[in-house]
Amino acid sequence: MSNYVIDQPARVSLPVRGSDARFPVRRIYCIGRNYADHAIEMGHDPNKEAPFFFQKNAENVDTSGSFPYPPQTNDVHHEMEMVVALKSGGANISEADALQHVYGYGLGLDMTRRDLQGEAKKTGRPWEIGKAFERSAPMSELVPVSQCGHLDKGRIALKINGKERQVGDLNQMIWKVPEMISYLSRFYDIAAGDLIMSGTPAGVGPVVKGDVMAGEIEGLGSFTVTVV
Repeated sequence: MSNYVIDQPARVSLPVRGSDARFPVRRIYCIGRNYADHAIEMGHDPNKEAPFFFQKNAENVDTSGSFPYPPQTNDVHHEMEMVVALKSGGANISEADALQHVYGYGLGLDMTRRDLQGEAKKTGRPWEIGKAFERSAPMSELVPVSQCGHLDKGRIALKINGKERQVGDLNQMIWKVPEMISYLSRFYDIAAGDLIMSGTPAGVGPVVKGDVMAGEIEGLGSFTVTVV
């Protein structure tokens, strides 16, 4: 018998390769413009400066393989990213210690209502309406570090209907995984269950209903998501 005034919401979790156990999701931190070529295509200077993050909600995660085209938009973009899953955390973590907090890695899409995000940027308002909507974070299973090691290089790519749209290398990230973890821990008490979406290479663009998005990251494999 629970002591809550309403039923508890279902716990969001991700499957884990080679295990029946699942990874519970606590928070999702997303870094912006973390590949120089993507920063340029979005009209920004790629020179290294302090990173910035926005958040998606845990409930935005979806592993069904389908992405429902969202309402109130006519311009939804794909952003292919590597997902970093934390098994522990804390505050003021050093870069030297950061990787010991990583449980594993996965593939993810930061789906974006670009028109609504653009309107928010123009008025100086938060981005959540463009970023943190229902099922806006399609993700793959997680691969534990014990199986894949720590990934700091390797091909990251996305095809739409079989045609390459995004391609890059993890070594092109401006802010590397240890730097992201250390920086976040200066501002938040990061913890087990947190996910970091680590940025996207150039080539972002719109999708329409019926499109098949096929993402891949060297060392992790691939996943496919259909726009419905």
